[in-house]
Amino acid sequence: MNIFYNKPGVGDVLLIQLTPEKTEKVITETNGDVTQVKDATTNEVLAINIFEFSKYKELDVQGNISLTAELIETVQQTLEKNGVSYTLEADLSPKFVVGLVDSLEQHPNADKLKVCQVNVGESTLQIVCGAPNVEAGQKVVVAKVGAIMPSGMVIKDAELRGVASSGMLCSARELAIPNAPEVKGILILDEQKEVGSEFIV
Repeated sequence: MNIFYNKPGVGDVLLIQLTPEKTEKVITETNGDVTQVKDATTNEVLAINIFEFSKYKELDVQGNISLTAELIETVQQTLEKNGVSYTLEADLSPKFVVGLVDSLEQHPNADKLKVCQVNVGESTLQIVCGAPNVEAGQKVVVAKVGAIMPSGMVIKDAELRGVASSGMLCSARELAIPNAPEVKGILILDEQKEVGSEFIV
């Protein structure tokens, strides 16, 4: 789930993206200030727009909003006030974390890609990476599925040249770190960083 709000640019509407997947045909259903966007075939709720959101909560932010338990509770109450019986399921865990490259091997179908096994604390993710400087044993910044990059790109499960990839190993430039080097390659972190801990720019 990703939540966006930009009152000057878009208007007083909270935009809730429930799934990164796109569908060809959608339908909408409006109750009060709430409009649900649904897959026309499956009736799955893909997104929710809450209009005049400042009636329910004042937000001093433009763009992507960090998910908190308080915000989710406010949105849930707003849905109920408008007669919408949808239960939000939000993953509040950090989306940018410190990972350890446990191992890597050459991609079977691409010379410039490596298939990495990356320990992020609670699990090990398989991530396909094209950075020339990636090596086993490095501590790196991992953008997990659901993360929103500074560019606005949403990280989702993918398949790169036939190999599954769940997440992205990030460069300093991709993280919009000030004075990031121009050279290609992922950001290598200090050994002292704790695997699985949140990475904050």
